[in-house]
Amino acid sequence: MKNKLLMMAYSAVALMVMVPSVVSARDIKRATVATPRPSSVAPKVQAKRVVVVDNVTGNVLYEKNSMQRCAVASTQKLLTALCVVEAGSLDNGVRVQSTDGRVEPTKIYIRSGERYKRRDLLKALVVKSGNDAARALARDVAGSQVKFRGVMNARAKKLGMRNSYFVNAHGLTEKGQYSTARDIAILMRKVVRVPVLRSYMGTSGFYFRPPGRKKRWLGNTNKLLKRLKYCMGGKTGYTRAAGRCLVTYGELRGRSVIVVCLGSTPAKIWDDSSKLLKWSLEQPLEKAERVE
Repeated sequence: MKNKLLMMAYSAVALMVMVPSVVSARDIKRATVATPRPSSVAPKVQAKRVVVVDNVTGNVLYEKNSMQRCAVASTQKLLTALCVVEAGSLDNGVRVQSTDGRVEPTKIYIRSGERYKRRDLLKALVVKSGNDAARALARDVAGSQVKFRGVMNARAKKLGMRNSYFVNAHGLTEKGQYSTARDIAILMRKVVRVPVLRSYMGTSGFYFRPPGRKKRWLGNTNKLLKRLKYCMGGKTGYTRAAGRCLVTYGELRGRSVIVVCLGSTPAKIWDDSSKLLKWSLEQPLEKAERVE
């Protein structure tokens, strides 16, 4: 009887620990089954800050320093992408200005005077992590880089990202800019429910066609797409301050989880994320509960 009461108390506490979201399970077409916390111990990972979240319910399945503020590199481009999608038609034209390219690589090398549709630059942003694409989109949406900062932070606040502040659209290190693994998971839960962004995150790559120049293949920076069949997409990131970062999500047998790894190393980031996806999704299906 005592053990049963302890288990009931543990379950109640576990349900209270979750990633808040303004979206529901009904927003995911394929994933309708809640993922419980596996009975096995979570695998050890190199990443300094980690969170694994059930994408259906928002329950946290595992965390390590998930509320610790830090640089998150290009994973914050997902917020840039979300703001762009919500700012109007993706068929709107964008004329590149010389200031858009004044940023460190990674770049897709757009040139001043070239014209693109927003969707072209958005896809390059998500797939290849182009910093110049981020600046061009930010300026086009808000009128300036500084004004887009306000757009980003207002949207982050609305999502419930309480431990984040963003200074730029691309994620390169700047004083006063930070987020957490938990907040990036909140962001990812929203992003995967936006069809165009879900599609871009899951593509292996595409041909980018600069006007008047040869087309170029832009391969997805997320290597897990090829290494793990049920990895559906994600976003990579790296700076010296942030270390190797990856937010990704997987879907298997009606369940879906989000894994955020921040502050890992080049040698370990893919293993870190892969191990946590396997740990959370490859448990027996009969333990899961369907969410209507």
